[in-house]
Amino acid sequence: MRARYSAFARGEPHYLLSTWHPSTRPATLDLDRELQWVRLDVHRTVRGGLLDTMGVVEFTAHFRLHGRRHEQHEASRFVKENRHWFYVGELDEL
Repeated sequence: MRARYSAFARGEPHYLLSTWHPSTRPATLDLDRELQWVRLDVHRTVRGGLLDTMGVVEFTAHFRLHGRRHEQHEASRFVKENRHWFYVGELDEL
């Protein structure tokens, strides 16, 4: 999760796509260069340990856009396949 946040902050769509599960991955990803990501707060994790094959990360990502503060609160679902973690998508409910 932290690596994906860093990729958003550094504007690295190729890394984001490579860590997105093929079943939900978009064909392309255009990042908004106007967003300035400033902080990530991880609130909780569910599973996602060394021996797990799935996990959930609830977080708030803080950013600035046109000088104004904003935040994105989400619970993201991940799966592990062949020892690599992949982002699947946002959970509908927290």
